[in-house]
Amino acid sequence: MTRAADCPFDPAPDLVRQAGQDPVSRVRLWDGGTPWLITRYEDVRTVLADPRVGVDATCPGFPHTNAVSKARDTTMKTLMQMDAPEHTAQRRLLTPEFTIEKMAALRPRVQRIVDDLVDEMLDGPKPVDLVTAFALPVPTQVICELLGVPYADRGFFREVARTLVMGESDPGRALAASEELNAYLEELVARKNAAPGEDLLSTLTVERFRTGAMTPREIATMGQLLLVAGHDTTASMIALGTAALLANPDQLDLVRADAPGAVEELLRYLSITHTEARRVALEDLEIGGTLIRAGEGIIAVKSTANRDPVAFPDPDTVDVRRKARHHVAFGHGRHVCLGAPLARMELQVGYGTLFRRIPTLKLAVPPEELRFDENAVFYTVRELPVSW
Repeated sequence: MTRAADCPFDPAPDLVRQAGQDPVSRVRLWDGGTPWLITRYEDVRTVLADPRVGVDATCPGFPHTNAVSKARDTTMKTLMQMDAPEHTAQRRLLTPEFTIEKMAALRPRVQRIVDDLVDEMLDGPKPVDLVTAFALPVPTQVICELLGVPYADRGFFREVARTLVMGESDPGRALAASEELNAYLEELVARKNAAPGEDLLSTLTVERFRTGAMTPREIATMGQLLLVAGHDTTASMIALGTAALLANPDQLDLVRADAPGAVEELLRYLSITHTEARRVALEDLEIGGTLIRAGEGIIAVKSTANRDPVAFPDPDTVDVRRKARHHVAFGHGRHVCLGAPLARMELQVGYGTLFRRIPTLKLAVPPEELRFDENAVFYTVRELPVSW
């Protein structure tokens, strides 16, 4: 559903209208499938936490986004396509690497990365595209260091990520790009096995590959998910969140004065996952008074849930003083985003440092000239020309 050109930070009007008229309704997809669209906050949370709802993309009724996602998700199984107990076991391997304590220890390094990028911006020409100069390099460098992937290879895996998460129309090309990235990561696992470091891929290689618990391909698949999702999501939020704050100068003033809840409110307000949360009913269940049969697809709409006035009064207004931590931007339940602590920390450091060190930051073009990615998995602004 297309967003309104004059309200680029809001969910699509047709989607909002549907949510208001019928919060649990059937919709038709590209392949003729008719999954259930779930739009209210409480119903979305219920769906995401219910063990009778699964994520296995090979189930016949699963609501795939397009032909590319169907080919990818039925071929390469990651945490995002696993149900318990397989999901439980794999997630347990990674959870210790994304604890709040680990993120606190990583924060000084993220601060250094952010400061260096701001230094480069201030020393260079202006205007500058904030996407390429800041929003993308911050999480890319962080996830590379965390995983142990050479930052010098960022051009390669960014291009693969673009194929996997953007509007690629050819499943064959997408699968070939994914296979190329897996081969690269498998070769990296071999290098870690010969000379392990202190990064996550080295840990998995030593603790899982050497013990026979995981194959190099399984480690590579896990690494691909973390690498692609770990930089694209946060880059999108840094860019789109900055654009939203520049469009709301009263809120930007509060962020400059240190608004602790700014990150949570921006996550709620923007809800960047354009494809929403896709599930399939494993058993019959009732949601919002409607019976959903086993095998039927479900799309839990986080963007309308985060704009539900019952959960968030005056939801279409961005208010960085709002207590919005209960949003579902990261999902909910057993599949809540594993990297949420990392993303929160990166956004706190990124926004805070950017507006503290460049207090006069402003758009270098009229707001109506900004172009947004309607076809991306993660909604964001394509370029963000700024000056100061």
